[in-house]
Amino acid sequence: MKTRHTFCLVLALALLCGCGLAQTRKKQLLAVGMSAGWQHESVSDALVTLYQLGKETGLWDTHVRTDVQLITKKKLPMNAKNLDFFDAVFFMTTGELPMDDEQKAALLSFVRDDGKGFLGAHNATDTFYKWPEYGEMIGGYFDGHPWNQFEATILVEDLEFPATRHFQKAFQVRDEIYQTKGFSRDKYRVLMTLDTTKADMTKQGVKHKEIPITWVREYGKGRVFYCGLGHPPELWGRAEMRKMWIEAVKWTMGLIPGNATPRP
Repeated sequence: MKTRHTFCLVLALALLCGCGLAQTRKKQLLAVGMSAGWQHESVSDALVTLYQLGKETGLWDTHVRTDVQLITKKKLPMNAKNLDFFDAVFFMTTGELPMDDEQKAALLSFVRDDGKGFLGAHNATDTFYKWPEYGEMIGGYFDGHPWNQFEATILVEDLEFPATRHFQKAFQVRDEIYQTKGFSRDKYRVLMTLDTTKADMTKQGVKHKEIPITWVREYGKGRVFYCGLGHPPELWGRAEMRKMWIEAVKWTMGLIPGNATPRP
Protein backbone atom coordinates (compact mmCIF):
# COMPACT_ATOMS: atom_id res chain seq x y z
CA MET A 1 0.00 0.00 0.00
CA LYS A 2 2.83 2.35 0.94
CA THR A 3 4.61 1.55 -2.33
CA ARG A 4 1.47 2.32 -4.31
CA HIS A 5 1.03 5.63 -2.44
CA THR A 6 4.63 6.58 -3.17
CA PHE A 7 4.21 5.71 -6.84
CA CYS A 8 1.08 7.87 -7.13
CA LEU A 9 2.86 10.77 -5.44
CA VAL A 10 5.82 10.52 -7.79
CA LEU A 11 3.48 10.31 -10.80
CA ALA A 12 1.54 13.36 -9.64
CA LEU A 13 4.75 15.35 -9.20
CA ALA A 14 5.95 14.28 -12.64
CA LEU A 15 2.69 15.42 -14.19
CA LEU A 16 2.89 18.75 -12.41
CA CYS A 17 6.47 19.24 -13.57
CA GLY A 18 5.47 18.32 -17.10
CA CYS A 19 2.67 20.89 -17.04
CA GLY A 20 5.09 23.52 -15.81
CA LEU A 21 7.55 22.73 -18.56
CA ALA A 22 4.81 22.90 -21.17
CA GLN A 23 3.67 26.29 -19.89
CA THR A 24 7.19 27.75 -19.89
CA ARG A 25 8.22 26.46 -23.33
CA LYS A 26 10.54 28.99 -24.90
CA LYS A 27 9.11 30.71 -27.95
CA GLN A 28 10.61 30.14 -31.39
CA LEU A 29 11.37 32.83 -33.97
CA LEU A 30 12.21 32.15 -37.61
CA ALA A 31 14.36 35.04 -38.91
CA VAL A 32 14.73 35.13 -42.69
CA GLY A 33 17.30 37.32 -44.41
CA MET A 34 17.05 36.45 -48.09
CA SER A 35 17.76 38.83 -50.96
CA ALA A 36 16.29 38.30 -54.41
CA GLY A 37 16.92 41.93 -55.26
CA TRP A 38 19.02 44.70 -53.71
CA GLN A 39 21.67 43.35 -51.33
CA HIS A 40 21.38 45.24 -48.04
CA GLU A 41 24.54 45.19 -45.93
CA SER A 42 22.55 45.35 -42.69
CA VAL A 43 20.74 42.03 -43.19
CA SER A 44 23.43 40.21 -41.19
CA ASP A 45 23.23 42.81 -38.42
CA ALA A 46 19.46 42.41 -38.23
CA LEU A 47 19.63 38.62 -38.01
CA VAL A 48 22.40 38.69 -35.40
CA THR A 49 20.46 41.25 -33.37
CA LEU A 50 17.30 39.13 -33.25
CA TYR A 51 19.43 36.12 -32.29
CA GLN A 52 21.20 38.04 -29.52
CA LEU A 53 18.01 39.55 -28.13
CA GLY A 54 16.41 36.14 -27.83
CA LYS A 55 19.41 34.88 -25.87
CA GLU A 56 19.68 38.00 -23.69
CA THR A 57 16.02 37.98 -22.69
CA GLY A 58 15.71 34.21 -22.50
CA LEU A 59 12.26 34.51 -24.08
CA TRP A 60 12.82 32.99 -27.49
CA ASP A 61 15.26 31.06 -29.67
CA THR A 62 16.01 32.52 -33.10
CA HIS A 63 16.46 30.22 -36.08
CA VAL A 64 18.40 32.21 -38.68
CA ARG A 65 17.91 31.33 -42.33
CA THR A 66 18.92 32.84 -45.66
CA ASP A 67 16.39 30.72 -47.53
CA VAL A 68 12.62 30.11 -47.30
CA GLN A 69 12.61 26.30 -47.00
CA LEU A 70 10.97 26.29 -43.56
CA ILE A 71 8.06 28.49 -44.61
CA THR A 72 5.67 25.63 -45.22
CA LYS A 73 3.21 23.45 -43.37
CA LYS A 74 4.39 20.35 -45.18
CA LYS A 75 6.40 17.79 -43.26
CA LEU A 76 10.07 18.32 -44.04
CA PRO A 77 12.83 15.68 -44.07
CA MET A 78 16.15 15.61 -42.21
CA ASN A 79 14.79 17.02 -38.92
CA ALA A 80 13.85 20.35 -40.57
CA LYS A 81 11.19 22.40 -38.77
CA ASN A 82 8.14 23.78 -40.55
CA LEU A 83 5.90 26.70 -39.55
CA ASP A 84 4.06 24.62 -36.96
CA PHE A 85 7.22 24.81 -34.81
CA PHE A 86 7.45 28.61 -34.78
CA ASP A 87 5.63 31.39 -32.95
CA ALA A 88 6.65 34.28 -35.23
CA VAL A 89 8.46 34.94 -38.51
CA PHE A 90 10.79 37.90 -39.12
CA PHE A 91 11.58 39.15 -42.64
CA MET A 92 14.43 41.36 -43.80
CA THR A 93 14.12 40.47 -47.45
CA THR A 94 13.99 41.84 -50.99
CA GLY A 95 12.44 40.79 -54.26
CA GLU A 96 10.33 37.86 -55.34
CA LEU A 97 11.43 35.12 -52.98
CA PRO A 98 11.21 31.55 -54.36
CA MET A 99 8.07 30.49 -52.47
CA ASP A 100 5.42 28.35 -54.17
CA ASP A 101 1.65 28.68 -53.71
CA GLU A 102 1.58 26.27 -50.76
CA GLN A 103 4.26 28.24 -48.94
CA LYS A 104 2.51 31.54 -49.54
CA ALA A 105 -0.80 30.17 -48.29
CA ALA A 106 0.98 28.62 -45.30
CA LEU A 107 2.56 31.94 -44.27
CA LEU A 108 -0.75 33.80 -44.42
CA SER A 109 -2.52 31.02 -42.52
CA PHE A 110 0.29 30.93 -39.94
CA VAL A 111 -0.57 34.49 -38.94
CA ARG A 112 -4.25 34.85 -39.82
CA ASP A 113 -5.58 31.45 -38.71
CA ASP A 114 -3.01 30.14 -36.23
CA GLY A 115 -2.71 33.44 -34.38
CA LYS A 116 1.05 33.67 -34.77
CA GLY A 117 3.24 36.72 -35.45
CA PHE A 118 4.94 38.37 -38.41
CA LEU A 119 7.61 41.07 -38.20
CA GLY A 120 9.17 43.02 -41.05
CA ALA A 121 12.16 45.35 -41.03
CA HIS A 122 13.12 48.01 -43.59
CA ASN A 123 13.22 46.20 -46.94
CA ALA A 124 10.49 43.69 -46.03
CA THR A 125 8.15 46.04 -47.93
CA ASP A 126 10.51 45.71 -50.93
CA THR A 127 9.38 42.10 -51.25
CA PHE A 128 6.73 40.12 -53.15
CA TYR A 129 5.35 42.85 -55.41
CA LYS A 130 3.62 40.12 -57.43
CA TRP A 131 1.83 38.74 -54.35
CA PRO A 132 -0.77 41.34 -53.30
CA GLU A 133 -1.91 39.39 -50.24
CA TYR A 134 1.57 39.83 -48.78
CA GLY A 135 1.42 43.58 -49.35
CA GLU A 136 -1.98 43.70 -47.70
CA MET A 137 -0.69 41.81 -44.67
CA ILE A 138 2.49 43.83 -44.14
CA GLY A 139 0.97 47.20 -44.99
CA GLY A 140 2.11 48.19 -48.47
CA TYR A 141 5.11 48.32 -50.77
CA PHE A 142 8.32 50.31 -51.09
CA ASP A 143 7.76 53.39 -53.25
CA GLY A 144 11.18 55.01 -53.37
CA HIS A 145 13.56 56.71 -50.96
CA PRO A 146 14.12 60.16 -52.53
CA TRP A 147 16.27 61.44 -49.65
CA ASN A 148 18.55 58.36 -49.66
CA GLN A 149 20.27 58.36 -46.24
CA PHE A 150 19.85 61.57 -44.26
CA GLU A 151 19.38 62.89 -40.72
CA ALA A 152 15.68 62.21 -40.31
CA THR A 153 13.50 63.38 -37.43
CA ILE A 154 11.11 60.65 -36.38
CA LEU A 155 7.88 61.48 -34.56
CA VAL A 156 6.53 58.84 -32.17
CA GLU A 157 2.75 58.92 -32.46
CA ASP A 158 2.05 56.18 -29.94
CA LEU A 159 3.86 56.50 -26.61
CA GLU A 160 1.67 53.80 -25.05
CA PHE A 161 2.42 50.86 -27.35
CA PRO A 162 5.03 48.58 -25.72
CA ALA A 163 7.51 48.78 -28.62
CA THR A 164 7.57 52.58 -28.70
CA ARG A 165 6.77 53.78 -25.18
CA HIS A 166 10.49 54.07 -24.28
CA PHE A 167 11.22 56.59 -27.07
CA GLN A 168 11.16 60.35 -26.82
CA LYS A 169 8.31 62.09 -28.63
CA ALA A 170 10.81 62.95 -31.38
CA PHE A 171 14.27 61.59 -32.11
CA GLN A 172 16.83 61.79 -34.88
CA VAL A 173 18.33 58.97 -36.85
CA ARG A 174 20.46 58.75 -39.98
CA ASP A 175 18.67 56.23 -42.15
CA GLU A 176 17.21 55.53 -45.55
CA ILE A 177 13.54 56.46 -45.23
CA TYR A 178 11.08 54.58 -47.41
CA GLN A 179 7.86 55.86 -48.91
CA THR A 180 5.09 53.27 -48.89
CA LYS A 181 2.41 52.80 -51.53
CA GLY A 182 -0.86 51.11 -50.69
CA PHE A 183 -0.70 52.08 -47.02
CA SER A 184 -3.90 53.05 -45.21
CA ARG A 185 -4.42 54.28 -41.66
CA ASP A 186 -7.82 52.62 -41.82
CA LYS A 187 -6.14 49.21 -41.49
CA TYR A 188 -2.95 49.85 -39.51
CA ARG A 189 -2.06 51.64 -36.29
CA VAL A 190 0.79 54.05 -36.94
CA LEU A 191 3.45 54.15 -34.23
CA MET A 192 6.07 56.38 -35.90
CA THR A 193 6.15 58.79 -38.83
CA LEU A 194 8.70 61.00 -40.53
CA ASP A 195 8.55 64.63 -39.42
CA THR A 196 7.93 66.03 -42.90
CA THR A 197 8.35 69.61 -41.65
CA LYS A 198 12.05 68.81 -41.24
CA ALA A 199 12.52 66.94 -44.53
CA ASP A 200 12.82 68.34 -48.04
CA MET A 201 9.37 67.49 -49.41
CA THR A 202 10.16 69.27 -52.70
CA LYS A 203 12.89 66.78 -53.53
CA GLN A 204 12.48 64.90 -56.81
CA GLY A 205 10.80 61.57 -56.22
CA VAL A 206 8.67 62.59 -53.24
CA LYS A 207 5.21 61.11 -53.90
CA HIS A 208 3.46 61.13 -50.52
CA LYS A 209 2.55 63.85 -48.04
CA GLU A 210 2.72 61.41 -45.12
CA ILE A 211 5.59 58.98 -44.52
CA PRO A 212 4.66 56.28 -41.98
CA ILE A 213 7.70 54.55 -40.50
CA THR A 214 6.42 51.99 -38.01
CA TRP A 215 3.01 50.39 -37.67
CA VAL A 216 1.12 47.39 -36.33
CA ARG A 217 -2.05 45.53 -37.13
CA GLU A 218 -4.08 42.54 -36.10
CA TYR A 219 -4.29 40.17 -39.05
CA GLY A 220 -7.04 37.65 -38.39
CA LYS A 221 -6.03 35.98 -35.14
CA GLY A 222 -2.41 37.06 -35.50
CA ARG A 223 -0.29 40.18 -35.14
CA VAL A 224 1.91 42.09 -37.60
CA PHE A 225 4.69 44.59 -36.78
CA TYR A 226 6.71 46.58 -39.31
CA CYS A 227 9.48 49.16 -38.88
CA GLY A 228 11.04 50.86 -41.89
CA LEU A 229 14.24 51.78 -40.09
CA GLY A 230 17.34 49.62 -40.34
CA HIS A 231 19.31 50.39 -43.51
CA PRO A 232 22.61 51.33 -41.79
CA PRO A 233 24.24 48.35 -40.03
CA GLU A 234 25.13 50.47 -36.99
CA LEU A 235 21.47 51.24 -36.30
CA TRP A 236 20.93 47.68 -35.08
CA GLY A 237 23.30 48.37 -32.19
CA ARG A 238 21.38 51.34 -30.82
CA ALA A 239 19.89 50.56 -27.41
CA GLU A 240 16.50 52.10 -28.09
CA MET A 241 16.15 50.14 -31.35
CA ARG A 242 17.10 46.88 -29.67
CA LYS A 243 14.50 47.59 -26.98
CA MET A 244 11.91 48.22 -29.69
CA TRP A 245 12.58 44.86 -31.32
CA ILE A 246 12.41 43.03 -27.99
CA GLU A 247 8.97 44.43 -27.29
CA ALA A 248 7.85 43.93 -30.90
CA VAL A 249 8.75 40.24 -30.83
CA LYS A 250 7.01 39.83 -27.47
CA TRP A 251 3.89 41.52 -28.79
CA THR A 252 3.68 39.51 -32.02
CA MET A 253 4.15 36.30 -30.02
CA GLY A 254 1.27 37.25 -27.73
CA LEU A 255 3.47 37.54 -24.64
CA ILE A 256 2.30 41.10 -23.88
CA PRO A 257 -0.77 43.19 -24.76
CA GLY A 258 -0.70 46.19 -27.06
CA ASN A 259 -3.43 48.21 -28.76
CA ALA A 260 -3.32 47.78 -32.54
CA THR A 261 -6.62 49.53 -33.25
CA PRO A 262 -6.24 51.74 -36.36
CA ARG A 263 -6.58 55.50 -35.92
CA PRO A 264 -7.67 56.90 -39.29
